[in-house]
Amino acid sequence: MDSVASEKSIIALDGWLQTPAGLYVRAWEQQCLDSLTADIFGFNAVQIGLPQFDALAANRMPNKWLLDSRLPPQPAQDSRVKLVAAFDELPFESQSLDLVVLPHVLEFAAEPHQVLREVERVLIPEGRLIVCGFNPASLWGARQGLGRITGRHYLPKAGELISMPRMKDWLKLLNMGVSRSHFGCYAPACRTEKWLRRNAFMDKAGARWWPYLGAVYIVQAIKRVKGMRLIGPAWTKKPATASAGAPVTNKRREQQDG
Repeated sequence: MDSVASEKSIIALDGWLQTPAGLYVRAWEQQCLDSLTADIFGFNAVQIGLPQFDALAANRMPNKWLLDSRLPPQPAQDSRVKLVAAFDELPFESQSLDLVVLPHVLEFAAEPHQVLREVERVLIPEGRLIVCGFNPASLWGARQGLGRITGRHYLPKAGELISMPRMKDWLKLLNMGVSRSHFGCYAPACRTEKWLRRNAFMDKAGARWWPYLGAVYIVQAIKRVKGMRLIGPAWTKKPATASAGAPVTNKRREQQDG
């Protein structure tokens, strides 16, 4: 996918996220992201792409940025610090970020491998990466595959869906170990809110009976550095010293001598 097609697909995704299906996805992913990021500590965190999400809303790091290739007008209450830059050339120093979130960036990027390499560069050792993606091994993925034949796509057609095993392979090549993964949105590929509500029962059933077939997934990975060993504070151990004894006068002996 070239950069022009990538930009068009991102714009198409922006519009799709306003549809009933898009709002359904956003609600589940926001809840999951809030749960994952709440307990990740550090100083610097970045969300790359999709300003419709507030992926860092529950995170408590002092420095948080939203980086996008373009910045559409946002509501006045959106006080997030915004940056404009290319996703494959991040404007951060190497090993300077504690957390990076990629909500549906890789599947619509012109060079997803380069985006991941840049993320790996800017993350500190043991830094966290969270990736959101559409699952091709799902009802939605099947509907999207059928759309390539019929011409009626359910998701933005320029996107290339990345399976969970493939995503794990990409992360492994960059020494990023997957620590947690979640699947969600098990309802069929419906376009109306009415039918999505009618199939809401499938979210509980799918999470129990076919957990890996959710329409979307979220992966959390940790940057591993070979040969690195975390150490604690260099506590100084001093040997315990016994207090000096004080002479005691034997008054009874003194009285006898007197």
